[in-house]
Amino acid sequence: MEDYPESYELVFQASVVEDDVVTVRRTEKAGAGGYPIYEDETGIVRAEISDRGEVRMLASGGHQVLRAPLMARPLTP
Repeated sequence: MEDYPESYELVFQASVVEDDVVTVRRTEKAGAGGYPIYEDETGIVRAEISDRGEVRMLASGGHQVLRAPLMARPLTP
């Protein structure tokens, strides 16, 4: 998984004025598609992100309503 970015910004539509941005970091885990799983610092926001930047949100607990982000921006160190 070394070829994947260390972190991404997931951009979610929040309101007319400003979007919500969540930073997620790569974990050692892989998702069902074989791509790395990324998590925010709380572990609540989890996503599998492909090598083409496709995002599949993952539930971290019960009763979550998962929203797809508008985009995933890789962060460079």
